[in-house]
Amino acid sequence: MNTNSHYKLKHFIPWTRAKIYKMLVLSIIPTLLFYFLELNWLAIPWVPIALLGTATAFISGFKNTQTYNRTWEARQIFGAIINSSRAFGIMVKDFVRNNDKLKESELHTEIIYRHFAWLTAMRFQLRETKSWENVKVRSYYKEYLKYYKVPEWESDLPEELKPFLSEKELGYILSTKNKATQILAIQSEHLRKLNEEGLISDYNYVTLENQLKDLYDQQGKCERIKNFPYPRQFTSINLYFTNMLCFLLPFGFWASFLK
Repeated sequence: MNTNSHYKLKHFIPWTRAKIYKMLVLSIIPTLLFYFLELNWLAIPWVPIALLGTATAFISGFKNTQTYNRTWEARQIFGAIINSSRAFGIMVKDFVRNNDKLKESELHTEIIYRHFAWLTAMRFQLRETKSWENVKVRSYYKEYLKYYKVPEWESDLPEELKPFLSEKELGYILSTKNKATQILAIQSEHLRKLNEEGLISDYNYVTLENQLKDLYDQQGKCERIKNFPYPRQFTSINLYFTNMLCFLLPFGFWASFLK
């Protein structure tokens, strides 16, 4: 996310220069044909171009709206994870009790650190590159990467998880496919054992399990956005209409020059 007020031209123009070159070519060729060869029969009336422009505006507007909706949904999920994490931390501190205050503090630390491990594993999963993503494929995307850093692409997950998990848990988690899910499963198993030992009351145990369920729900929502790309038919239609409008627009101006 760009946290500045706008994209700077020194970044934006190099990023889009391929499309700028394309637009220049589409504009220069009709101009040369008009000026040197006087192929006036190529002129197109404004009416069909205006209709095409209206359709393109609606399609582009729809895409922008849906893109913003996906972004806003992701922001809501992020906020829900923050709220649930805070609530989970408070509940662990107040619900998990032991007569030995040192052991009680160690239990709190173990559970909270495991939650940190879940957050770490999930952010790494959400930063994995999918086959339909272009950020590491298109040349202009790769070139723009020099202006920002993605920590998950530059760090190692085992090293990031090591401070939060025991060696046994770390070895198991790294052997699984959906690491974030398995961390929550270990968290639930640990809470059950504490309930059986009488360190968490039955009512408080159910409340903590409900918090884990909410974290599962938020993770699933994140994975839904991550694993479902913007439908390609909408992207393709927007691309075709925009390219067609850019191609025909100079010929529409040509008709105006003839008057």
